[in-house]
Amino acid sequence: MREGHEGTGPGAITPDGCAVELYARLPVGDEPDVIAAAVPAGARILELGSGVGRMTHALLERGFEVTAVDESAEMLERVRGARTICGPIERLDLGETFDVVLLASFLVHAGDVEVRRGLLRTCVRHLAKGGCVLIQREGEDYHTNVPRERVDPAGFTVRIVSAEPVGDGVDSVHAEYVFPDATWTQTFRARPLTREQFEEALAETGLKVDRYLTEDRMWVRTVPMTDT
Repeated sequence: MREGHEGTGPGAITPDGCAVELYARLPVGDEPDVIAAAVPAGARILELGSGVGRMTHALLERGFEVTAVDESAEMLERVRGARTICGPIERLDLGETFDVVLLASFLVHAGDVEVRRGLLRTCVRHLAKGGCVLIQREGEDYHTNVPRERVDPAGFTVRIVSAEPVGDGVDSVHAEYVFPDATWTQTFRARPLTREQFEEALAETGLKVDRYLTEDRMWVRTVPMTDT
C-alpha cells in the first residue's frame, strides 16, 4: 500500500486505497457530458486513471475512441471496449499523441509534488498539436467543509469524515461509502490547490487554462502555452 493510503471493505484494494468493487458500483455523473461538450466529436482520448471504466464506457457510447490507463490490473479487468494499458501514469510514454488527454479523479491533487509534475508532463507528452488536456479539480471547499455527507439517488451514502494536515501542505482525507449491504473506507493524501496554485502548477509544465467548464471550476480545459 502506498504511504498514507489505505482502504477497507470487500474485494480487492489498490495501492492507493481504492476498492475495485466499490468503484464498479459507483454511477457515472454528468462528467461525460461535460467532456463531450468541450472536445471534437469522435476525438481520440487518452484517459489517465480510468479505474473500472465508469467514464470510459460512457465516452465510448458517445462515439469517442478511448485508451484507458490505470496502474491497477484489477481495475482494468472491468473495462470493456477500450484499449487498456496498465502502469504508473507519471512514467507513461506511449510514443503517440491524442486529441484529448483526460486527467480526472482529482489526480492533479497528488500529495507528492513530483508525482503531480509527472502526471502533468505525461499529459503534455501525449497531446497532439491543437489538442487539449481536461482536468478535474477538487471542489474549492473540499478540505474545509468537513465532515459532510451526500446521499446518492442510487441509494448509498458518501461521507468525507475528515481532512487532517500531515505537513507540507498535504492533508490526509478519510472517506466512507455506505451501501445497504457493504461499507468501504478510503484514506488518502491530497494537496489542496487554490485556483492560483493550480494555474501555477499548470504553468510549470507548459500548460495554461483555456477555460473553466463548470461553474464550480472543478472541470478545466487546458492547452499548451505555445498554442495561440
